[in-house]
Order: sequence, then C-alpha cells, then structure tokens
Amino acid sequence: MTATVFERVEILLRQHEIDFRVLRHTPVYTSEEAAQVRGTALASGAKALICKGEQGFVMFVVPADRKLDSHAVRRVKGWRKLRFATREEVLDLTGLAPGSIPPFGSLFGLKTFCDERLADNEIINFNAGDHAISMSMAYLDFVRAENPELGTFAQSQDA
Repeated sequence: MTATVFERVEILLRQHEIDFRVLRHTPVYTSEEAAQVRGTALASGAKALICKGEQGFVMFVVPADRKLDSHAVRRVKGWRKLRFATREEVLDLTGLAPGSIPPFGSLFGLKTFCDERLADNEIINFNAGDHAISMSMAYLDFVRAENPELGTFAQSQDA
C-alpha cells in the first residue's frame, strides 16, 4: 500500500530526527483560513506553489502573507518564461489539490526554491497533503530536511 503524502512528510522528518506538531482541523482552502484555524500568524504559513520554469516544474515556498514575484524570479534565474502549474498539472505531479501541498518539493521530484523571508519565522506552518491536516516545525529544520535554494522570490500581496 502506498503511503499518503502526510505519511511521507512524517517519514522524511523522522529520518532527519526533526520535531514537528500535527494539527487536525476543519478543511481550509485559503492561507487566511489556515492561519485562523491554526491560531498562528499568516506570515508563518509556508505556501507551496508549483510553477513551470525554463527547466520544467519546480516548487516555490513563500510566506503565506506574500505572493510569488514572477518578474524577480525570471530576472534572478535568467528565465524568459515562468507560469503557475494548472490544477490538472498540480494533481498529476503531486496527487494533491492546490492548497494542500506541503513545502517539500523533493517528495515529488521537484527542485524547491524558498523565499528567504520565511526565515523571519522561527516556526513555520503548512498543510500536509490534506486541507484538514496542518504541521508545524522549526524553519531551520525545514531548511535542513529540504535543502531548498534560498533567494528573494516573493513580494508583498499589495505589490
């Protein structure tokens, strides 16, 4: 029997001897709803976004109070094209619906890029393969387990 994405995240974190917390809650579909049900700051949410860039599909992890800065990503990476994956592509790549994807591109064979502003949070929170399951863990442990490429990939929601 194949492990669920939630179980795969648990296995990854246990392999790295990382402490984490699991919270089961009513299903949430926006970052704002997730922060409210978790009782956490919106900025501590690690929002996982699947995009298609010059080398194929990748994952960007940005603070939930920010949005991907496609122009900055293209400039920094030297890419001419960058787009969000369609709902169908996300499902094909991850087996999950958008909004339930944990910030571990490695679980899906995707390179992970993480906005450095997520480091402003000692603890990060994210959905773990299900709209009704959240996990929290130390940001530094996330970086140790996932080893994402860090950079400036997000901007204010107002920009």
